[in-house]
Amino acid sequence: MVSDKITAIKPLLVLVLVLLFCVFVSGSDAQVRCVESEREALLSFKNGLVDDYGSLSSWRRDECCEWHGVECSIATGHVVALQLDGANLRGKIGSSLLELHHLTYLDLSWIDFGGIPIPRFIGSMKQLRHLHLSTCNFSRTVPPQLGNLTNLRSLDLSANSLTSASLSTHGFALESLEILNLAYNQLDGSLPDVRAFSSLTELHLWGNNFTGTIPLSIGHLPKLQVLDLSYNSLDGLVSESHFIKLDRLKTLDLSFNSLIFDVSPSWSPPFQLERINLAGCSVGPYFPKWIRTQTSVSYLNLSGAGVRDEAPRWLWSASSRLEYLYLSSNQISGTIPNLSSASIVYMDLSYNQFSGPVPLFPANATDVLLFGNMLSGSISSVCETRHDRLSVLLLSNNQLSGEVPNCWGKMPNFYSLNLASNDFSGEIPSSLGALHGLNLLQLHGNNLSGELPHSLRHCRQLRLIDVGGNKLTGEIPTWIGQMRNVQFLSLRGNKLHGSIPHEICNLASIQVLDFSINNLSSMIPDCFNNFTVITSKNATSIVPSLFGMVFDTNNVNKHYGYSSYEWKGRESEYKKNLGLLKLVDFSSNRLSGSIPKSFSSMRGLNSLNLSKNSLTGYIIPDIGKMEMLDSLDLSHNQLSGKIPTSLAEIYTLGVLDLSDNNLSGKISTSTQLQSFNPSVYAGNDGLCGDPLPKCPEDSSRPSTTSSGGNMNEKDDDDNNNFSFMQEVGVSMAFGFIVGFWGVVGSFILKKSWRIAFFNSLDAAGDWFYVEIAVPVLVSKWRRNW
Repeated sequence: MVSDKITAIKPLLVLVLVLLFCVFVSGSDAQVRCVESEREALLSFKNGLVDDYGSLSSWRRDECCEWHGVECSIATGHVVALQLDGANLRGKIGSSLLELHHLTYLDLSWIDFGGIPIPRFIGSMKQLRHLHLSTCNFSRTVPPQLGNLTNLRSLDLSANSLTSASLSTHGFALESLEILNLAYNQLDGSLPDVRAFSSLTELHLWGNNFTGTIPLSIGHLPKLQVLDLSYNSLDGLVSESHFIKLDRLKTLDLSFNSLIFDVSPSWSPPFQLERINLAGCSVGPYFPKWIRTQTSVSYLNLSGAGVRDEAPRWLWSASSRLEYLYLSSNQISGTIPNLSSASIVYMDLSYNQFSGPVPLFPANATDVLLFGNMLSGSISSVCETRHDRLSVLLLSNNQLSGEVPNCWGKMPNFYSLNLASNDFSGEIPSSLGALHGLNLLQLHGNNLSGELPHSLRHCRQLRLIDVGGNKLTGEIPTWIGQMRNVQFLSLRGNKLHGSIPHEICNLASIQVLDFSINNLSSMIPDCFNNFTVITSKNATSIVPSLFGMVFDTNNVNKHYGYSSYEWKGRESEYKKNLGLLKLVDFSSNRLSGSIPKSFSSMRGLNSLNLSKNSLTGYIIPDIGKMEMLDSLDLSHNQLSGKIPTSLAEIYTLGVLDLSDNNLSGKISTSTQLQSFNPSVYAGNDGLCGDPLPKCPEDSSRPSTTSSGGNMNEKDDDDNNNFSFMQEVGVSMAFGFIVGFWGVVGSFILKKSWRIAFFNSLDAAGDWFYVEIAVPVLVSKWRRNW
């Protein structure tokens, strides 16, 4: 009977016990109090730090378990974790941390400790399971005392300035260690023997200076899942033996070393990789067949891997999970199939030998880089799918033709379009104006005609507009002045006419302005002091994802933007150094009037080309203020007057052309202007002086040579130097006459002065005999005696 009652109320008892447990847990959580000694230790640690941004402002209350970055045990109140990464702190790392006897998790990443070595006392915190000291500005060696942390599961010392880590020595055998991250330091020598770390699941040693071969011991870490040795100076062969026991490996990154992958064509690896990065290694010449076995790969990078083979058909469908495909800078041939059903998000096949039409892209693709191939036909296929995520499409340097499609409104997130150096014709499509987030528009080197579409004025985020080398007509639109973010504007090599609109004065961020090789006329607006980037000598704040080397999540570069400009008399293509260029080129037009005075304010300009116009007047006198100028071409105009002496003050000037003008006068001597070839001054009948023939006034000076007149003619510098020596000789002669005869003549004419002078000489002789000669004789006599 009693048992029946107990059975009946048993569910109720369980419910009561659960409620009591919840109350206890919640109550205990509310009652957590940190240990006083640990609170004092934390405050002592804080006193050694400089908190510029108030990240530790909460470290003032009595209850330290509520402080930022501090975690306490609910049951005991002891501090078990201190996580201050990203707190914008700097200062000293105090030994008071040793008082935190229950601390198992210590993360001080991104605190600047001023370049000191890692403190040895950390090796005494044997209870630690996780130690993260990434980006702390530590230097020198990894202290061997860290080998005492036998409970450690993860050790992150990446992004410091460590130069040595004796991981292979006795005493540094952390058998419990699962994650070891020493990436991005200055470690050198051979790779360490990591067999002592038998529990390793992740090994990150990338971005150091390791040399030599990869030891075979790497292949004896049965739990290893991530192996990243990229960006070192490793060499030698990589064979099947390096992977013999790595059946759990998921990430393999050996990129940017000088390694040679030497495996059998029939090799079947023991692992199923998710990430493969062998960029910069020697994998070719044939496409590695073992990759076909990796059916789970989502990231494949074989850029610059020496592959000279046709892309295998299985490549495009080897893995249904493939999202990132990098095959650039090889010699891979073949055609690209229909990829509309593929899962690829990012695809870089640039600088290969792919041919055939541009394929259908995956609907979820964000970046498609196919430039530098032999693709042909139209690109109308881009209109067949709505690409909501597509942001980058680079198809330059192919053999594409037809009209540029007018369907860009289907790509709301579009960012960069490069169709340069193809054979496109027709007009620039107006639907490009729907791309309000467009940053780069590169269409140079095609056969496009018509005017710049008025709709482009809506693309206010544009930073680079390059439509040079086409057949565009009309005038430069005034709405161009509304594009306040434009840094690079090239309209060169078209058929534009009319004047340069004054509205360009609003382009304060401009650093490359190229209107050359058109039919522009009228005067140049005098407002170049408004261009704040060019007027500054400082480096410009170029968006790194636009120009130069752009790095994806695994530091593999791609070229987002490149353009071609005339530099030092020839056309050059700019890629990674485009952001450093500051250039103004209005050459080969019909511009008239004088050179604007505001040009002298462009102190940071590298190249100025106003040649082949109809400019008149003088070269601005203070042109020397353009102190960063490396190339100046004012040739084939109607400029007159003298060459300003300030031009010789531009010490960076390497290219100069003032030919075919009406300049006159003497070229300033004793300057670098004499170092240029005479051809840079040719066609100016009034110019004279080195390196041109000497000026008439120099040759009309009387000769100072012998009457025979057989001395060789001297140049202006020799004449100037000889005249100077004449002046010195005359001065010395005059000084001798005044000094010598002024004294001697006085003695001859004045007898009393002459007697007094010789009496003084007699007195001086007597003093010398008594004070010096006599004591010497006495001393010598005493020694002999």
